Amino acid sequence: MYELLFWQYQDGIYLNHHLVYEALVEQQEVEGLETLPVQVILNRINSVFSNWEKVDENSWKNTKGKGAFHVKTTPQSIQIDCYGTEGKTMDLLADTLEEFKCPLYDPQVPVRYDEMNE
Repeated sequence: MYELLFWQYQDGIYLNHHLVYEALVEQQEVEGLETLPVQVILNRINSVFSNWEKVDENSWKNTKGKGAFHVKTTPQSIQIDCYGTEGKTMDLLADTLEEFKCPLYDPQVPVRYDEMNE
C-alpha cells in the first residue's frame, strides 16, 4: 500500500507536516487547518475516475489495468490508500486534490509538495 494525504493550512499557518500527518491519521482535529468540502472532493474524485469500478462508497478499482484505491476522510483531510496503483494514477489524484488547494503530503518520503517546499 502507498499512502497519500492531503490537507490545507489556514492563511499564515505553517506547521510540522509530519506531526499534522500523525494527528490526521489518528482522526484528530488540527488547529490551523481548513475544513474541507469533503463531499465535493469525493464527487470530483468519482468524476475523474468515472471509468473505474466503484467498489463501495469510498473505493475504486481499475478494471482495465492495475490498481485500486480507498479514500478515508476527516473534516480536515483526505487520505488515499493506493494498492498496486501506477504513478500516473497517483499523480492524477494529487492533481485532483490540488484543484482544492490541498497539496500532497507523501509520508513515505516524507515530503509535502507545496509552494513552501518547491
